[in-house]
Amino acid sequence: MARTHGRGGAGPRKSNKKGATKGSGGQIRKGLQGKGPTPKAEDRIYHAKHKAKKLRERRDSGRHVKETAEMVVGRNPVVECLHAKVPATSLYIVQGTRNDNRLSEAVAIANSRNIPILEVPRHEMDLMTGNGMHQGIGLQIPPYKYAEVHELMDRVRESEEPGMFVVLDNITDPRNLGAVIRSVAAFGGHGVIIPERRSASVTAVAWRTSAGTAARLPVARVTNVTRTVQEFQKAGYQVVGLDAGGEHTLDSYQGGTDPVVIVIGSEGKGISRLVRENCDVIMSIPMTPWVESLNASVAAGAVLSEFARQRRAAAD
Repeated sequence: MARTHGRGGAGPRKSNKKGATKGSGGQIRKGLQGKGPTPKAEDRIYHAKHKAKKLRERRDSGRHVKETAEMVVGRNPVVECLHAKVPATSLYIVQGTRNDNRLSEAVAIANSRNIPILEVPRHEMDLMTGNGMHQGIGLQIPPYKYAEVHELMDRVRESEEPGMFVVLDNITDPRNLGAVIRSVAAFGGHGVIIPERRSASVTAVAWRTSAGTAARLPVARVTNVTRTVQEFQKAGYQVVGLDAGGEHTLDSYQGGTDPVVIVIGSEGKGISRLVRENCDVIMSIPMTPWVESLNASVAAGAVLSEFARQRRAAAD
């Protein structure tokens, strides 16, 4: 039985409409109106290209932060940087700062290297450094100018020398990076390659640890270590990864005279899986059984020293 409205029986059905509708009431016209041009895929928040765009912007933003000028503060760090010949654009001194031997030494070195010396109010130095722990002195260091891997390969090819490079994977301590740069320079290597992300970069700390060799030994930064390793292989390089459980030790491997790339991972994580799988040889360094591992700079020094010995022996 049909349900009815009202008090009586089957009377006429009431309507909720307030009046008769003439035409479409404009609702269809609104639906037919254009909504403007379709937004680009990267501007639609639900689209994969939008996510890719945001990821790219974050990556570029992080790279920009890394490549901004660095301010080294404190009397001892500033003097150490100046002695290590770290490139600097300005030496800042807070007005009214008490003079001592370290401050006088910093000013003398800056004058000898024609580094501008600027006196600034204390509040300005606080803003520049982000804190008041600067001891009244700061050294501004420009962003490091990284080399391109292909330029390094071309330079070695033109020299007709067998190239020797070190690739660092998962190295986040700038002191380790600086020490590796120093070892590569000491044993006749041609450059160091580091990844752009999750890696130490050439900061003032790395400069100081390198004892000035960062001024002469090129460092390249790459977006993908695995792809870079493959490019070296295509150019005729043997890629040797330092890790446990390899088929060679430093005593048995005799390929140090050939064009070679040495891949070194961190003491804790070692080499990344994909990078390890793309190495031609996995080699370990013989050690006493109760020592588990060496840090990156010590391992690099040991291997580079042995490869340099092999090259000297081949030249005799």
